[in-house]
Amino acid sequence: MTNAMKRNSGRWGAGGGDAADRDAMNRDGTGRGAGGRYGAGRDEAGPGGAKRNLAARLGVWSTRHRRTAIFGWLLFVVLASAVGGMVGTSEMSASEQGAGDSARAAKILDDAGITHPAAESVMVTSAAPDGWRAAARDLAHVIEGTGEVTGVAAPLPSADGKSGLVRFEMKGDAKTAPDRVQPVLDAVDKAKAAHSDVKVYQYGEASGGKWLSDMLGDDFAKAEWTAVPLALGILLVAFGALVAALLPVGLALTAFIAANGLLALASHKLHIFETTNSVMLLMGLAVGVDYCLFYLRRERDERAAGRDAETALRIAAATSGRAVLVSGLTVMVAMAGMFLSGLMLFEGFALATILVVFIAMLGSVTVLPALLSWLGDRVDKGKVPFLSRGRRSARSGGRVSGAVLGPVLKRPKLMAIGAAAVLLVLAAPALGMKTEQLGLDKQMPAGAPLRTSYEQITTTFLGGPDPARVVVTADDITFARFTDAVQEFKRQAAATGEYGKDITVTPHRRANLVEIEVPLAGDGTDKRSKHALSTLRDELIPHTLAPVSQHAYVTGELASSVDFNDQLASGIVPVFLFIVGVTFLLMLVSFRSLPIAVVSIVLNLLSVAAAYGVMVAVFQHGWGAGLIGTEAVGAIEGWMPLFVLVVLFGLSMDYHVFVVSRIREARASGRTTRNAISEGVRATAGAVTGAAAIMVAVFAVFGTLSMQDMKQMGIGLAVAVLLDATVVRMVLLPSVMALLGERNWYLPRWLRRLPDFEHGGEPEAAPLPAPSTTASAGAVPPVAAGPR
Repeated sequence: MTNAMKRNSGRWGAGGGDAADRDAMNRDGTGRGAGGRYGAGRDEAGPGGAKRNLAARLGVWSTRHRRTAIFGWLLFVVLASAVGGMVGTSEMSASEQGAGDSARAAKILDDAGITHPAAESVMVTSAAPDGWRAAARDLAHVIEGTGEVTGVAAPLPSADGKSGLVRFEMKGDAKTAPDRVQPVLDAVDKAKAAHSDVKVYQYGEASGGKWLSDMLGDDFAKAEWTAVPLALGILLVAFGALVAALLPVGLALTAFIAANGLLALASHKLHIFETTNSVMLLMGLAVGVDYCLFYLRRERDERAAGRDAETALRIAAATSGRAVLVSGLTVMVAMAGMFLSGLMLFEGFALATILVVFIAMLGSVTVLPALLSWLGDRVDKGKVPFLSRGRRSARSGGRVSGAVLGPVLKRPKLMAIGAAAVLLVLAAPALGMKTEQLGLDKQMPAGAPLRTSYEQITTTFLGGPDPARVVVTADDITFARFTDAVQEFKRQAAATGEYGKDITVTPHRRANLVEIEVPLAGDGTDKRSKHALSTLRDELIPHTLAPVSQHAYVTGELASSVDFNDQLASGIVPVFLFIVGVTFLLMLVSFRSLPIAVVSIVLNLLSVAAAYGVMVAVFQHGWGAGLIGTEAVGAIEGWMPLFVLVVLFGLSMDYHVFVVSRIREARASGRTTRNAISEGVRATAGAVTGAAAIMVAVFAVFGTLSMQDMKQMGIGLAVAVLLDATVVRMVLLPSVMALLGERNWYLPRWLRRLPDFEHGGEPEAAPLPAPSTTASAGAVPPVAAGPR
C-alpha cells in the first residue's frame, strides 16, 4: 500500500477512526484529521499545519458567526436595493447604443442639442384611387383636435393613388411621447370607425414605444411570476422538502435584488440598455439556484453517508464551496470578455452579469452555510408527500445515470463519436447565420396590429416611417457652394431610382448642421434597402457632400444595424480569444491537467456551436418555429451570438467544474480513472440534472415572451443547457475522459510549479483497509502522489 493510502487508512467512513481521530477531524474544520494529504482536509488548518481553502474558511467562519452572516446579508440586500431605488437607473442614449458612422451622426446631434419629436404616420387605404381622401381629411382634423400633435402634413399620395400617408409629430419630449399618445390612438380609432369603407394603419415612435412599454411590463411580470414558481417546483421534486427547496430560490432572488440596486448605482457611470435588468434576472436565477443546489446537495449527500451535521457542512464547504468559487470566477471572467467588444451594450451586460454572479457566489459560500448550520435537520421540514424519500447517498448514483454510463464506459470511442456527431449536425445551420439589429416590426409577434401597420406602410411608401438620415456639418451651411452641393445630392439621389421622392432637408444654422432624410427602397432591411444605403455612403455622399463638408454621416435604423454588425464582426475576435485563453488557464490551474483544460474548451465550443445552429434553424429559417409559438424573421438579433457565446462559456463551467471536481476527488482517493469517472458522474448526476432542469425552465420562460430577441435568447440558452447537461456531461465528457485514461492527469514538468488546489473531500463512505493490510497488486496510487 502506498504511503499516501496508509495515511488515509482507517480514518474515513460512517464511523471510521478512533475517538482521537474524530476529535482531530472536528478540530481542523472539515471532517478530516491531521493526517492525510487528500480530501477536504488537505487545505484545512489542523495540527499538521495545512491551510484550509478559501471556501472552507468562509464556511467555517459563517457557521461560527451565523447571526452576523445572516443579518449582514439581509442588511446588504436592503441597503443595495434602497440605494439603487433612490438614484434610479440611467439608460443608454441612441448614440451610445450604436457604433460607426451612425453613432457618430447621433453624437453630433446630441452635442448640438438637436432633438427630434416622436414622428407618427397614419396611412389610409381605399379600394379605388382617391377614395381615401375624405377619410384622411377627417383623420387629420381629429388628430389635431387632441392638442398633443404638431405639424400635421397634407396627405402624401401613393404611386397607385389608392393610399394616402398623413404624417405628424408628437409635442414635447420624444422620450415621454409614448405616455401621451393614447388620445391620438383613440382619435385614430374614432376616425376608423366612422369610415368603414377604408383601412387605417398607424405606426410611429410614440405608438411603437407605448406598445413596447406595455408589452415589456406584461412580459417581465409573466417571467417573474412563472420562472420563480418553476424553479421552486423543480427543487421540491429534487429535495422533497419545502425548506430545502426555498433556500436556493431565496438566495437567487436576494442576489438579484442586491445586484439590481448596485447596477442602478453603477449605471450613472456606465449607461445600460433597457433589457439589461432582464438579462440579469435570468442569470441571477440560473447561477444563484445552481450554486446553492450544488452546495446543499453535497451537504445532504454527506449526511446520507453517515456524517454528523457539522462534519457534513464542513465537507460541503471545502468541496462544493470550492467548486462554486472556481465556477463563479470562471463565469465572471468569461463575462468580462464583453468589455473588449467595443460596444457599450455589451459592457452593460458584462457589468450586470458580473455583479449578480459575484453576489450569488458570495452568498453561496457565506450566508448559505450559516443558514444550513442554523437549520440543521430542520432543512428537511415541509416534506412533500410521495416526493420525500429520505436521505440517500449520491454515491449510489441514479438509475438513469447508471444506465447511461454503462455503455458510455464500455464503448467510449463509439459514444464519443456519436455524441460529437449529434452536436455537429445541430451546429451545421450556424454556417449560414445572418445577423441584424431587429427593428421593432420584427420584434413584434406575427399578427400584432403595429407590425401589420408597419408592413403595410413600408410596402406602399418607400422608406416607410424610418428613412435614412444624413447628418452634414460645415463651416457655413449658408454658403452657395454648400447649398448647391445639397441640391446636387438630391438630384443624383432621385436619378438612381433607389430612393423616395420626398427627400427633405432640415438646416440648423446655429450649429452649422444639415439633416437630410432619404427614404430607402425596399422594406428597410432587405437587399434593396442595403444596396441603397451602400450607394448613399459610397457614391452619393463622397461625390457631392464630402467635398464641401466637415463631416457627412448616415444614421437611421438600417445604418445603425449595419454599423453594429460591422463592429461585432471585428469585436468578437478579441472577446473570443480572451474567453478561450482565460478559461483554459483557469481550468489548467484548478485541475492541474493539460488534457482536462483542453477538453473543457472543446466541449464548450461544441455546446455553443450547437446552440447557434438551433437558433439559426428556428428563428432564421423557421424550422419547427411553429411548435414553440414563434416564426422565422430571417435573421438573428445582432447582439445575440456574442452574448450567447459568453454566457454559455460561463454557465457550462458550472456543470464542468462540479463534475470534474468530483472525478478528481475520487481519483485522488485512489480510484482508477475509469472508476473515478463513474463515481464522479453518478455522484453529481442528481445535482446536475436538477440544476439543468431549473436553467432550462427559466430560459424557456423567456422564450415565451413577446419580443423576438427575448425568444431567441431564451430558446437558444435553454437548448444549449439541455445539450450541455445531457449529451456533453453525461456522454461526451465521460467517454473522452475514459479514452484518455491516465493521460487525463498529465501535466508537463515545466507547469508543475502551478498552484496546487486539491479537489478532495470525503471520498469514502466506508472504512478503508487497516494500515497493516498489504496493498493489492496493481493498486493505483492517488493522482496527487505522482510527480509534481
